[in-house]
Amino acid sequence: MRRYLLVLDTDLLALDEKRDPGPISYLAGQQAREPCEVVVLSLVDTRQTRGSTLELLLGGATSHAISAPAKFPTAPRPDHDVDAAAEHRMNLTIRHLTAIGCQASGLISDEDLVKAVNTETRNHDYDEVILAAGSHEGSWLARTLHLDPVHHLQRRWGKQLTVFTTGPDNQPDH
Repeated sequence: MRRYLLVLDTDLLALDEKRDPGPISYLAGQQAREPCEVVVLSLVDTRQTRGSTLELLLGGATSHAISAPAKFPTAPRPDHDVDAAAEHRMNLTIRHLTAIGCQASGLISDEDLVKAVNTETRNHDYDEVILAAGSHEGSWLARTLHLDPVHHLQRRWGKQLTVFTTGPDNQPDH
């Protein structure tokens, strides 16, 4: 039985509709060849917990008006429960994976992409890591220089990493 780590930072069904084949179709094909076990690693979107750029600018601007440094806004936005969003995304994915015949379980991580994958793969063996991301993380410069998180994972995992993003191309990146 092959073991897959499916790393999510976006809604899997939305990504599957935009890609041909999408992550679900890809795993269904793998399941047809050989039974598979999938561990879903749903990443908490920590960008939602930070204040907006305007809030940070205002916090920085107030530090110039007083002698002591200002405290930047750090409280999560009250209208968005990031843990619940990650849990919902994970549970929905597990339901779809079991519907296509895969054994599936899940976990949630609030670590960044690379650290979360490294932590999980250090503790468990996987035949392949599948990244289902809304977009490549990192600045355009980091992506150009191949210093972004996705390229970091590609250096470590090579052909054992399959990347599905909402980018302009329609083929999974191996």
